[in-house]
Amino acid sequence: MPPDDRTIPPITRRTLLQSSAAAVVGASQIAAPRAAAGDPSKHANIVIDCHGHLHHHGQPDWERRDRDLIEVADRLGIDRLCCSMLTPRRPADPEGFRRCNAWVAEAMSRHPDRVLGYCYVNPGHQAEALDEIRRCVEGRGFMGVKLYNEHRCTDPVVFPIVELAIELRVPILHHAGHMHFVPPEQPLISDGGHLADLARRYPEAMLICAHVCGGGDWEWTIKALRHAPNVMLDLSGSVIDDGVVELAAEVLGVDRLLFGCDMSMTAGIGRIRAARLDDEAKARILGTNMLALLKRRAS
Repeated sequence: MPPDDRTIPPITRRTLLQSSAAAVVGASQIAAPRAAAGDPSKHANIVIDCHGHLHHHGQPDWERRDRDLIEVADRLGIDRLCCSMLTPRRPADPEGFRRCNAWVAEAMSRHPDRVLGYCYVNPGHQAEALDEIRRCVEGRGFMGVKLYNEHRCTDPVVFPIVELAIELRVPILHHAGHMHFVPPEQPLISDGGHLADLARRYPEAMLICAHVCGGGDWEWTIKALRHAPNVMLDLSGSVIDDGVVELAAEVLGVDRLLFGCDMSMTAGIGRIRAARLDDEAKARILGTNMLALLKRRAS
């Protein structure tokens, strides 16, 4: 007999967030202590969102929206957010991406135990992009590089960016998606196959294929990365299809998977909560694997 609907309490945004956080903590045996500033490797059970965004200061409500991001992370038990900021219009010019990175640095100062920064650049402005990456990583403590869709990742203009990231021992989070048509607004979007090609050219690089659940053919993307061991897969995105995490774990192995949200916070937590994996595997995805990338810079 189906349950009486009158016995089921209504689901609100608050109860959804609280129940999602509690379920992930229970499933992964994670107490989710707030991570202190300093060496993140001291926190074995840390939860790290590998793919977040801060809001451009041209938006009148950017302060509130950034505060909301931290508040939701608190409720969901997310200790750290690896964030970039994109220019509202692309392709970005040097003034635009420098301004965005300066604002990310400010956010890192406001939330030193919460926000880690990706340096966003447009490789088409090569000299300026290389200078900005070095400034952000060496001078501001950024943890990685963010590339969007201004150039496909196999374009030679991207190669010096990858070479500098290798030198600095930081990962590159690359916007990606495999579509069965070319999105008119993203004619140069990279996919898992392009990132696999780049990985073969640069086996020392630490590459992250962004938001497998961000739209497009996620099954194709997972299989395209099978033989590219230095490409990690970011599980973020708003698509909530069943079986993504399980297939990725089967094809790529748990150690190549990264927990992320890309602003779809409850979807990001929910797919890890629902995954048919053991507690140790979930703990790796939620934080241990990203810690391994961060420790390469420290070493």
